[in-house]
Amino acid sequence: MNIKKNDTVLVITGKDKGKKGKVLKVFPKTERVIVEGVNVQTKHQKQTRKEAAEIKHQEGPIHASNVMFWDSKAKAPTRVGYIVENGRKKRVSKKTGQVLD
Repeated sequence: MNIKKNDTVLVITGKDKGKKGKVLKVFPKTERVIVEGVNVQTKHQKQTRKEAAEIKHQEGPIHASNVMFWDSKAKAPTRVGYIVENGRKKRVSKKTGQVLD
């Protein structure tokens, strides 16, 4: 996967198309990501002895193919490529050619 935690991404399809947000969590096995403020779902929390019942709003996972890395230098979404420098694999912006990591 070319998306990592703390990356800024742009949602390119779905009900939240056009929204930008920070990646909170990445699930590489299922190729899904949780983005801040995107795919917000409601969860009904049952009452317990210590806590009252409430309705919580939390972000749900979306597929990694539905988001695109946001290049802050180019101020545009970009694809991510890879190069090998000194035996280490690094991510590179396809639009600007700069190393991301």
